[in-house]
Amino acid sequence: MTTPSGRRPKHLSSSPFKPAAEPVVEVFEVGDRVTHDLYGLGQVTHVDSQAVTADFGSKSVRIAHPYPKLHHL
Repeated sequence: MTTPSGRRPKHLSSSPFKPAAEPVVEVFEVGDRVTHDLYGLGQVTHVDSQAVTADFGSKSVRIAHPYPKLHHL
């Protein structure tokens, strides 16, 4: 659950539940070989602070941060 500002509420120490794990955001560099759940195998061609552009052969796709379906090979 997140608040309207996108932040998670503070975890109470008296809660019987474990706090939610923070997602790990991968760091990509130009030339990295990657795989995408929809587009398949590709190579990173451009990186900026908001997105990664990868060439998947038939098309070049810009994938926004936090790169939900993009993984290093």
